[in-house]
Amino acid sequence: MSFRSLPTAHKQDSDLDLKALRIFVAIAESGSFIAGGKARGLTRSAAGKAVARLEAHLGTRLFHRTTRSLSLTVDGQRFYERSIQILQDLAEAESSIRQDSPQPSGTLRMTVSEIYGRAVILPFLNKFLEQWPELDVEISFTDRIVDVTEEGFDLSIRIGEVAQDSLLIARVIEHAKGGMYAAPDYLENFGTPNTPEDLANHQRLIYGLNPRPGSWALTAPDGESILINGGRLFRFDSGEAIREAAILGMGIAFLPSSLLEADIDAGRLVKLLPSFQGPTTPIQVIYPSRKHLAAKIRQFIDGLVEYRNAPQPPA
Repeated sequence: MSFRSLPTAHKQDSDLDLKALRIFVAIAESGSFIAGGKARGLTRSAAGKAVARLEAHLGTRLFHRTTRSLSLTVDGQRFYERSIQILQDLAEAESSIRQDSPQPSGTLRMTVSEIYGRAVILPFLNKFLEQWPELDVEISFTDRIVDVTEEGFDLSIRIGEVAQDSLLIARVIEHAKGGMYAAPDYLENFGTPNTPEDLANHQRLIYGLNPRPGSWALTAPDGESILINGGRLFRFDSGEAIREAAILGMGIAFLPSSLLEADIDAGRLVKLLPSFQGPTTPIQVIYPSRKHLAAKIRQFIDGLVEYRNAPQPPA
């Protein structure tokens, strides 16, 4: 009896020339065929021919060329961003074979909520980059919802719940409890609220530029749930702006307590109604789901979780 072999279904293989890919990246980063070619040990002519072969293979132009300038096309910019990732992944794959713990390298691109980025990420990065000096970092401080994959970020850090996405992984860094805070100057001018009901006579700093009431949810010492409404409202689309407005004496802020430790220690902010608890909010890191997570992402996330959950020294 004979058997007929059936072809195995597979994706079309790519004949992409890695040498040409490296030349393209060098030219894109230097902004010159001469400088890019020199960085790869090639003449301008050889570098230009390599890019021409790459463009022919891809079926698109990667550069706008004039006698005075060289710039990436839209397709060229997209291809450059993916090429950087490909070359970094390849370098880390090689490193993982040569040693047990691949060294983070290349550029780590992240987007973080502004208040968390300033209060937590910058101090952590100061320590992290001492350990991994070969790593470069790019950070976008913004509270807007960012499409990590579409905008080319390695990871995003957000305060609060995030929408489920099968292409993304969300890992909780910590759980933060909300509290109410005001500057000493504000309390001197407007008085200190002694009960939740007193807040109706105060200026509240609200997150979100929308017509919703801007309620605050509290839990009383006996477990009763209390909803705070009323008062004069100032609205912001930035948690960091709310923090700064509170420090300036513009009103009472409702923010994660762990992000205001430096302001409390320095006397810039005072905690109000400490026996009333705010809701617990997850702070999460979101990153693309990949079979092999790049060393730079893995080391950053593991280090950040350890940093935020390490026991604090006594005051």
